[in-house]
Amino acid sequence: SAAAQSLIEQLRPRTRGIRTPGADASAEAPPLAELPPVTAAPSAPPPLPVTPGASLASQAVRETAPGPLPSAGGPPAMLGKVAAGPTVAAAAPPPVRLTTAPADVPAASITVHFATGSAELSREAIRALAPLGEALNSKTLRPFRFRIEGHTDTVGSAAMNLALSGRRAMAVRELLVRYYGVDPARLEAVGFGDSQLLVPTGAEVPEVANRRVQVLNLGG
Repeated sequence: SAAAQSLIEQLRPRTRGIRTPGADASAEAPPLAELPPVTAAPSAPPPLPVTPGASLASQAVRETAPGPLPSAGGPPAMLGKVAAGPTVAAAAPPPVRLTTAPADVPAASITVHFATGSAELSREAIRALAPLGEALNSKTLRPFRFRIEGHTDTVGSAAMNLALSGRRAMAVRELLVRYYGVDPARLEAVGFGDSQLLVPTGAEVPEVANRRVQVLNLGG
């Protein structure tokens, strides 16, 4: 399915941090002999033709000025736009985070709906996890091990959320093993509670984006 293919692309190795089993390290860089030769710098453009009868001063202005000369008595023409006052670079908006995993680790976050205070998977949660089961059984991801992480929002105590996220991660692992036939040796489950919020919030904030399961590729 399209959802499973999207997870495959997110979880497949993309850096040197995870080696694809059987990858040939000798093909990382071409030998020097195969590099393209360095080309000579381009020659300078030919000089502009001199107009007969024109003075050297007017000819030099014609060659260097980007536009027409200013009219007599008028203000000098601006050769370039000058900002009024100091310019301030606009601050770029912060990137939207999709996971809380390290930047070099392939990972994906999946919103999984549980009943409040429960680790029992609802029908909606099982449907949300179906693409993950399909992706982990794909030829691309089958050689790798994965960590199933449980994450919560900040509603409730930190200790309660930590225990609850661990039970939810185990429930997801059990589903993948029992219903999708994923080798249990490829999966480990751990809970992080509200210690790694995808969307930073204050205490007691029911943020749905923080109630999620995160999957990390641990390598082969």
